[in-house]
Amino acid sequence: QVQLVESGGGLVQPGGSLRLSCAASGFTSSSYAMRWYRQAPGKERELVAAITSAGSISYVNSVKDRFTISRDNAKNTVYLQMNSLRPEDTAVYLCNALRHGVLLQNYWGQGTQVTVSS
Repeated sequence: QVQLVESGGGLVQPGGSLRLSCAASGFTSSSYAMRWYRQAPGKERELVAAITSAGSISYVNSVKDRFTISRDNAKNTVYLQMNSLRPEDTAVYLCNALRHGVLLQNYWGQGTQVTVSS
């Protein structure tokens, strides 16, 4: 059974840090592009960070130099280290796995809530 399970969210003060984890099961995530999205109330889902199967990384401008995406293929897990958090980072963070092939394989986790507030 294919599954993505996010963890690590919570309440943090502005300027604080959190590390999100996305554990994959039922497939080998190293052959997928892995992405972190976020969705705040009343806003569209936003792609925050991505890492390809080859290891290329990209970020949305608003999180550059603050967030770091990484993957541990041995653990079939992707991480998002978030530093210098701001109130505007508050959102549900969702993990996505994508692979283009004969069939498009596109998997989503349930999300983890991140709240940045004093």
